[in-house]
Amino acid sequence: MLSPKRTKFRKKQRHAASLKGDATRGNTIAFGDYGLVATEAKWITNRQIEAARVAMTRHIKRGGKVWIRIFPDMPYTKKPAETRMGKGKGNPEYWVAPVKPGTVMFEMAGTDREIAAEAMRLAGGKLPIKTKFIVRMDRG
Repeated sequence: MLSPKRTKFRKKQRHAASLKGDATRGNTIAFGDYGLVATEAKWITNRQIEAARVAMTRHIKRGGKVWIRIFPDMPYTKKPAETRMGKGKGNPEYWVAPVKPGTVMFEMAGTDREIAAEAMRLAGGKLPIKTKFIVRMDRG
């Protein structure tokens, strides 16, 4: 599972405003030839990222390279079940990556278009948001 090695603070505020608007960074293909783009805003957990990665790499059968462009660096805290209100913030349960519309989440190279499109479709099925398959136009 993806998680930060260390953070400045154990717990972080939620900031719902951080998901407003479209992505201004990380919205172009930088490494591969094909990409999977988010069309909705949501927090993606480390387990969902790993499930999508496994689905992609299994479909391409180790033929090609996959880049993960998002990283879950935000702790998600939760209070225990049947706990009364108050008494502080809950403990970190898992890590999430805030994803805005237009963010390139995964990239792939070294395979043909049909295999890449199917692999990205399988990966998108593991994620809680709608996604879109894109192809890099400039190769120079």
